Amino acid sequence: MIDHVSVGVSDLKRSVRFYERTLAPLGLSRLVTRPATIGFGKNYPEFWINLRADMAEVAASSGVHICLRAKSAAEVDAFHAAALDAGGRSDGAPGLRPHDRVRYYAAFVIDPDGNRIEAATFLRDVEA
Repeated sequence: MIDHVSVGVSDLKRSVRFYERTLAPLGLSRLVTRPATIGFGKNYPEFWINLRADMAEVAASSGVHICLRAKSAAEVDAFHAAALDAGGRSDGAPGLRPHDRVRYYAAFVIDPDGNRIEAATFLRDVEA
């Protein structure tokens, strides 16, 4: 249903370094490079970062976050570890998030500009 998403970043070079490392465990790589925007994806750009040099850090109270699908819990773990290693902050360690109708495994990170990014995978009973 959604074709692509984008987030604003205040420092494109810093954010490229962060997202190249953070998105790699999910199989996303840099596909498009333009002066003020970079597109990451598997087959086409589905996650964009756009330079907004004068933007303020995203407020923690904004409630906005983007969730990317992982193939496995191991990918979620690798996403979280890569984000922290690349200068991000944890906003929820990798773990099972049980809910009424679904069981999923997810991790949440905050990029250098305050954007909240999640990686999640839905688990079958044998994986839990």
